[in-house]
Formats: sequence, structure tokens, C-alpha cells
Amino acid sequence: MYSRSVNYQNNSFFLFGPRGVGKSSWVQKEFKGSLQIDLLHAQTFNELLANPSRLEEKIIDKNPAWIVIDEIQKIPQLLDEVHRLIEKRKLKFVLTGSNARKLRNQGVNLLAGRALNQQMFPLTARELGNDFQFEKSIRFGHLPMAIGNKNPADYLSSYLQTYLKEEIQQEGLTRNISAFSRFLESASFSQGQYLNISKVAQDCSVERKVVEQYFIILEDLLIAQRLPVFSKKAKRLMTKHPKFFFFDAGVFQTIRPKGPLDSIEEIEGAAWETLVYQEIRAENHYQKWGFDLFCWQVSKGPDVDLVLYGNQGIKALEIKRTDRIRGGELDGLRAFKKDYPMANCFFIYGGHEKRIIDDILVLPIVDFLKNMTPYLVKDLSQ
Repeated sequence: MYSRSVNYQNNSFFLFGPRGVGKSSWVQKEFKGSLQIDLLHAQTFNELLANPSRLEEKIIDKNPAWIVIDEIQKIPQLLDEVHRLIEKRKLKFVLTGSNARKLRNQGVNLLAGRALNQQMFPLTARELGNDFQFEKSIRFGHLPMAIGNKNPADYLSSYLQTYLKEEIQQEGLTRNISAFSRFLESASFSQGQYLNISKVAQDCSVERKVVEQYFIILEDLLIAQRLPVFSKKAKRLMTKHPKFFFFDAGVFQTIRPKGPLDSIEEIEGAAWETLVYQEIRAENHYQKWGFDLFCWQVSKGPDVDLVLYGNQGIKALEIKRTDRIRGGELDGLRAFKKDYPMANCFFIYGGHEKRIIDDILVLPIVDFLKNMTPYLVKDLSQ
């Protein structure tokens, strides 16, 4: 089991993350010997659903070190009891969850200030250490079970079906699972692209308002995100469409249909950008860099794949599946640098040479992924 980067203090916390990122395995190891309540266990679920106050009856030890409740979103009403026990008995809870929708809709704010919010992501290159293999990461992503599986493609296919069955169908998030399946495939064509919901709706033959709800479901389940456009002190007219990402390169590759007319270069290009995005997103949280993540595109003009904005400054990144720099590939970064001269700009590519062109740092993608921290948290202008 890989050492994970989750940092917690000596008080209760939520641990959010999509199914499969390793939350349950981590809490079982990290809090070994603690009372662990698994709401995926049918008997436990039925008992506490019928009467949430029975939670206290399960706490036999008068002063337990920690109490772990796995998949807390299954019974949001338990948060009232957790709140009461934190106040009454000063107990400490670890509350894992993979569906933000139920908690947000049914009073997660009851614990505001009493339970911190932590997240767990797919494994990072830093966590993998010597086991990080770029080509494998692009194809199969960084879910722990995909990393350690002899047949990662089979695991990822099963993972996708599990989500459709357990999270979508059983939770009643949509009645038409066939339409949702078509939507997933159509959405995968928008990976790393500026999202046009009307086009996705047209492609999967589903009404636009339904497709908008489907995107919200993906975000609630923490398996996709929409990246807003950076427009702070914008000097030009910016596009209004956010970028779209599934949370893991392997999950994206599994959802994305592949046929004789599909370009491997196009699919892998999206996977490259996804891997960089998921790594930055995870490390930004774990290491508390303080960046907000954006994309950048001038309306009918140049664009930049990722923009990081925060107390570490402004960072702009362009990611290309290419082994050499071709004409025009730096134009987006040049345009961004013109508008934001203080920004540190990076061109991440598949070559082996590190160099500087027009104040843009050109980096091999493997080098960047393995040494991300000193590049992004250090002001390169100093």
C-alpha cells in the first residue's frame, strides 16, 4: 500500500473523494483498532437508517481514539448524531464520502467548524515514487487498483459499470440509465475541451436541461469537474465556456469510445492534459499551495490549457503531445504573458530537452510530473 498524502489534525474531519481512490483502505490502516462503521454493509446500513440514534449504542469504549464512518452520504441523517456526540462526548470522527450531493442537500453545514474537509485523489507521481510509469499512467491512470492490477483495463471497465449500477441507478439519480450511458460517452469527447452542453445534448440525443443535470451529477459524485475561464483584469473578450475533465486519465480513456476514425494522437493528447491536471489538482490540495485552477481562452482567439492563480503567483501551462516545438504552439502562452507579464509560463511536451524560449520554460512532461513542486511554488523570476 502506498503512503498517501492526506494531512489531518487531532480533530474530526470529512474525507471526500470518488470511489476507488483508496479512502477505505487508508482509514483502515491509518486508524487501525478504531471503531469502523461501514455503511456499505447491509445490516449496519439498515439498522442505522431505521434509527440513527443507535450510533451511540455502537460506541462501547467510553473514550475511543477515533470513530470511522465509511460512506457517510448513505445516511446523511447520521450527521445530527455525529454533531451531538462531538458536542456531548468530545468524540473524534473520520467521515468518508464519495457523493457530495446528499450531504450538501441535507445539512452537512451542521458540522461547520467541528469537522474539517479533506480530499483524497488518485495516486500522484510523488506517491508512486519509483513505480510511476508515464506510458502506463496515460493509458490506465492512477486509481490504486488499476496501478496494482494485472489487468488494469478489465478493472477500469468494471469500475465504470460499478458507478453506473451502484451510484447512479441505486441512488436513483437518473431513471434512464441508457441515456446516461450515452451521455458519458458523448461527454468524453469534451475531455480537456471548452464545454458546449448543447452539442453534447445533440450528440447523445438527450434534452439540454437533462444533460446539464447529468453534468451536475458527475460533479456531485466527484468524478468530473468544470474548469472556469480565468478572466481577472481581462484585457480582451473571453469565452464563457468552461473546460471539462473526468478526474482520472484512465477513467477518461475507458469511457472514451475508440473506432477506426478516431485519432490516437487526439485521445492521448487529452489524456496528457488530464494527467497534468489531476496531478496539479491533487498536489495543490495536499501541499496547500493555495492556487485556484482555471483555463484561459480569448473569444475566437488564443488559449492556454491551465492557469494557476494564488499566493504563489500566476502560472500558465500549455501541454502538448509532441516531441518537438512546432510553429505557433507557443502563441497562447505568448499572448497570456503579454496580458499578464508577471506570470510564469510553462510549455510541457514529450521531448527530452529543457530550455527557455521567450521567457517560457519548456519542460519534458515526465520531468515536470516528477518535480512539480519546485517548478510551481518557486517564483522563477527571482
